[in-house]
Amino acid sequence: MRTPCPFCNLPRDRIVFESELGLAFRDEYQVSQGHTLIVPKRHVETFFDTTPDEQAALLQLLKIARSDLDRLFHPAGYNIGINDGVAAGQTVMHMHIHLIPRYDGDRADPRGGVRWVLPDRAAYWDKN
Repeated sequence: MRTPCPFCNLPRDRIVFESELGLAFRDEYQVSQGHTLIVPKRHVETFFDTTPDEQAALLQLLKIARSDLDRLFHPAGYNIGINDGVAAGQTVMHMHIHLIPRYDGDRADPRGGVRWVLPDRAAYWDKN
């Protein structure tokens, strides 16, 4: 039996922002304070299967969520990412955008950002 999609069955009290086509809510397993997920309401596995209207709605929710996080937590920066497919680390097969606030000092050397998904290749500045 197939497990129900957790993003299609979110309790209303988890949703922090909503539009006609998308939702924003805090990640249940936050990697930093305020870690937020932005998802289309329609169940779709990959970013590449979203419609142009859904993409625009998700980007608008991303901006709204960022403004809210700036107000609430005052992060120094953000990582924005999509794990698209099992090989990319996607574990919930409902497309979602991670908006991860970054804070001064949360990592000794934050250079490379999302490049660290493949640690052996991240520090390109050390390759010479």
